[in-house]
Amino acid sequence: MHASGAYNGAMSQPTLAFRNPPDWSKLKVLKWIIPAVLILIMGLTMYYTVPYDSQGVVLRFGAYSTTEEPGLHFKMPFGIDAVEILPVKRQLKLEFGFATQGATNRTQSSGSRVTRDQERSMVTGDLNAALVEWVVQYSIDEPRLFLFKVRAPESTLRDLSEAVMREVIGDRTVDEVITTGRQEIEDLSLARLRELAKEYQLGVRIDQLQLKNVDPPGAVQDSFNEVNKAQQDREKMINIANGEYNKVIPRAKGEAEQTISEAEGYKLKRINEAAGDAAAFRSVLVEYLKAPEVTRKRLYLEAMAEVIPTLANTWIVDHGVTQLLPMVQSSALGGAK
Repeated sequence: MHASGAYNGAMSQPTLAFRNPPDWSKLKVLKWIIPAVLILIMGLTMYYTVPYDSQGVVLRFGAYSTTEEPGLHFKMPFGIDAVEILPVKRQLKLEFGFATQGATNRTQSSGSRVTRDQERSMVTGDLNAALVEWVVQYSIDEPRLFLFKVRAPESTLRDLSEAVMREVIGDRTVDEVITTGRQEIEDLSLARLRELAKEYQLGVRIDQLQLKNVDPPGAVQDSFNEVNKAQQDREKMINIANGEYNKVIPRAKGEAEQTISEAEGYKLKRINEAAGDAAAFRSVLVEYLKAPEVTRKRLYLEAMAEVIPTLANTWIVDHGVTQLLPMVQSSALGGAK
């Protein structure tokens, strides 16, 4: 009996007693709070807005899903869908050899001054040095390629642009690079960079490539400045000479044409006068042949009729006349003829 009692005591279960029993009413409140929080998170992550100058690339589990236009859109919540906003209607810029103060795009220029100095240091085809600064303006035209084809499209575009510029600069002399060949360098570099961007499928459109400052190294800067000044003076003198030429030559041509025109008019006048005189002479000759004495006398009288009125205060007397009137002595006539 004692053994049985001991066994029963050993097999008896202890009674659990809570010092502070749980408040099950609070668990009922949590039952409503957790769904509410989940609904709030879902609501906040289900919509997004694409700006007017951009497109939204939707990624589902990290893979491309679709491309959305500007406006309000919905997506799968809880990180199932992610959206990359790309400014496809905005012109972006890459700067080489310099940095614009206050730029908001972190990839617009190289971070350190040392890197920028390395970018602009070029070697020309005649083994001279030149410091070249330039700008590439581009825009994103294929967002899917821009995000997925190349790991870092901005860095790749920067490397391609620097390689193209070094290639083009290396085919020209330092004089062409600094003075006369700038436009050709821009055109060739732009065409080559467009080809490479298409070949690498960067998803960008190269809009413009423009050279900024192109200078010789500081050690020879003064010599190049003197050469440039001499060339500018030469161009200035040529422009002045061309201006004088354009001013004097037309005036001389005008005066020559005027003189020729006056000579032609005088020529016609003299021809007409000569023709008239010849006709008059022929008509007189016909009359003279008919009656020579009468014609001679008529011509004499006509000539005297034209001459005498022009002889003011002139006296015509015979050599034997000593006085014209009793009141007028021949000595008073003085130079009378």
